[in-house]
Amino acid sequence: MTQTRFHFIAAGDDARRAYRELEAAFEDDGLPLAIVELDEKRDLHEISVYAEGDPEAVKAKIAEILQHALPSPLPVEQEILPDIDWVTKSLEGLQPVRSRRFLVHGSHDRTRKRIGDIGIEIDAGQAFGTGHHGTTSGCLDMLWQVARRERPRNALDLGTGSAVLAIALAKIARIPILATDIDPIATKVAAQNVRLNGVEAWVETRCAAGFHDPAFRERGPFGLILANILARPLMKLAPAMALHLAPGGSLILSGILERQRRAIVAAYATQGFRHVSTLPREGWVTLHMKR
Repeated sequence: MTQTRFHFIAAGDDARRAYRELEAAFEDDGLPLAIVELDEKRDLHEISVYAEGDPEAVKAKIAEILQHALPSPLPVEQEILPDIDWVTKSLEGLQPVRSRRFLVHGSHDRTRKRIGDIGIEIDAGQAFGTGHHGTTSGCLDMLWQVARRERPRNALDLGTGSAVLAIALAKIARIPILATDIDPIATKVAAQNVRLNGVEAWVETRCAAGFHDPAFRERGPFGLILANILARPLMKLAPAMALHLAPGGSLILSGILERQRRAIVAAYATQGFRHVSTLPREGWVTLHMKR
């Protein structure tokens, strides 16, 4: 299907604020967004929104959001992109990302790995999670702290996407990890990444919706559950999380905007969870919860 790309250039805090506002506004619509650094010294970024269907409605919504989010309006350009692979497009030009000792990189950046780095090779593909997004890098930082301190015996990566979190955990903890995703394409990509990074002995990938697959009962309860998805499904999954988390275990939750934090904490508090810490990053938060 033909896609329309709306794009504009912004600098510094304006670029990051515009991206956050657009991402939140189009969250329910499922429209892909991308932010690509054009000039590191000037902190200059190009932000894109990819739309199918009625482009005029999307264009009007973008204009309204930018009018309220930025001190002065920015010109938004529009172009037709037939059959574009937007995931690959959004990841073009991204540099390796460091979080703690983790280095998330593409195959073309293997030489960037330094002594002491824990390399995670993830190329652009049809699954979320390259370490560049604030939710993924926040989860990497949080799992480093929690896994090294609590040393769980097993783990679940729910909504694994590219499997970047499962791979990271396997490399530092060497524990059995079940990595699931509702999307069969993402699950296939995750399995490929697990093999590429040499952690297939520790990580099992499976396509599964929610907690209905028998694997959750067979492999659980889990000492650590990672869930980098979205706020609404996280709230709905709170009772199931409580059932599948081992006593004294930890949850690391992300995909949560800063304004959604209190609602998530409240939803999990009703299931007997307590909030341990919050890690903010790029307008998003990663939560550590215990029960």
